[in-house]
Amino acid sequence: MAIEICVKAAKGAPDVLGDCPFCERVLLTLKEKKVPYKTHLIDLDNKPKWFLEVNPDGKVPLIKFDDKWISDSDVIVGLVEEKYPDPSLSPPPELASVGSKIFPNFVSFLKSKDANDGMEQALVDELKALDEHLKNHGPYVNGEKITAVDLSLAPKLYHLEVALGHFKKWTIPETLTHVHNYTKLLFGRESFKKTSAAKEYVVAGWASKVNA
Repeated sequence: MAIEICVKAAKGAPDVLGDCPFCERVLLTLKEKKVPYKTHLIDLDNKPKWFLEVNPDGKVPLIKFDDKWISDSDVIVGLVEEKYPDPSLSPPPELASVGSKIFPNFVSFLKSKDANDGMEQALVDELKALDEHLKNHGPYVNGEKITAVDLSLAPKLYHLEVALGHFKKWTIPETLTHVHNYTKLLFGRESFKKTSAAKEYVVAGWASKVNA
């Protein structure tokens, strides 16, 4: 029985895949493991009744395994790894949190209205730490082999690149060559091309948060 997965539909285009990095992380995992699935695009501004019945908190991603609906991308990715262990995407435990602060720091910098509040520097410091790690262990976080850490970072780095480029005219410093090579490598993967939202939907998705 095919897995069913509920993911965000694009803002203003309910028939198009939306811009949720946590949904994309799950889709990337399924693609990398070549697990077939059926997608339900959920318009978060107008959630279908059946979706709220099976998932009262209304969050995506949501996946159906063995007639049971499960939410939370961390839990889902863990379950997919358990049920479809080959190829393994489990990172060594000591690498599980590499780059984990990049996304919250990106969001803080994106929403920041004060150029001197240190948010930009905090993000640059996290990107530098990732660059240093990749320099010693790359091209992926765990060397030659892609793992769940990379699949979690890929959509977040894509959002960072698109949203900061659009709203702040900001780009990742050129000096961080390993991060630049890493994003090229991730964004060039077949799985990524098939699961990422178009840039205009990423921009639309962040617009309300930036202007809040």
